[in-house]
Amino acid sequence: MSYCFGIDVGGTSVKMGLFRADGEMIDKWEIKSRTENGGEAILPDISDAITAKLKERGINTKEVLGIGMGVPAPVNREGIVKATANLGWGYKEVSRELEELSGLKVVTGNDANVAALGEMWKGGGKGHENMIMVTLGTGVGGGIIVNGSVLSGENGAGGEIGHLTVNADEEEACGCGRKGCLEEYASATGIVRLAARRLERDDKPSSLRGHKLSAKAVFNAVKEDDAVAIEIAEEFGRYLGYALSDIAVLVDPAIVVIGGGVSKAGEILFRFIEPRFRDRVFFANKEMEFALAELGNDAGMHGAAKLVLN
Repeated sequence: MSYCFGIDVGGTSVKMGLFRADGEMIDKWEIKSRTENGGEAILPDISDAITAKLKERGINTKEVLGIGMGVPAPVNREGIVKATANLGWGYKEVSRELEELSGLKVVTGNDANVAALGEMWKGGGKGHENMIMVTLGTGVGGGIIVNGSVLSGENGAGGEIGHLTVNADEEEACGCGRKGCLEEYASATGIVRLAARRLERDDKPSSLRGHKLSAKAVFNAVKEDDAVAIEIAEEFGRYLGYALSDIAVLVDPAIVVIGGGVSKAGEILFRFIEPRFRDRVFFANKEMEFALAELGNDAGMHGAAKLVLN
């Protein structure tokens, strides 16, 4: 029997999965991400946790095909990270360092790309080899799969869907420093921004007034046929649908999978995204499907394992 590990490194915790070579996850657990002192303990902690799991399971290292790992930063094909926003790492040869610590082969990728690979393999995109994954959370993440492989690019920054420019007239800056990024309109925080702007425009009645704004509140109000909430959702859908039509003409996907916290609103999202996509899409891409992500927090572990099994 052969095994591999799928590791999803986050700013708060590291999610770890042990997989059989047939793709079945047989164990999962978490360890704390110790980001102090430049994150120097993160890789040693991962290596120690893997060693402990192998001992617990009675698995010899010769039976382990390798470690796949997703990290929240651009990663090049050599497994090198130049900087991270929330791990404390500057330039770091991630794959080489973990290989030296663990004695196992390591393959590293960007976390959003790796999660997309997981959804293609075992989740909402199962059965398709050409896929766009969009993660609508605090920001907008993304991953692009072409012919079953992650499109990572020269610097590991491929698939940064959230930083497509969708509004050249925007005056507020995105967290990346640019203006008019998709993330400013389609993320959970972006939807709140759209809602606040809409509510300030006039006094039209809405259940959103007088309450704390959130993306969840907006889509709950949409489900109650709140006219103002529907206007907000239509603006959200216009930005995201048009952006997806532009991506589709470049990579020709079979399916778009929507994940992240905003996706918990469910299929009602497609009521606003899909028509705008169909309005603008290139004729060859008109049959593209839409689906919700299915793996939740396990997507990164599955995709990381798939990096090894590929």
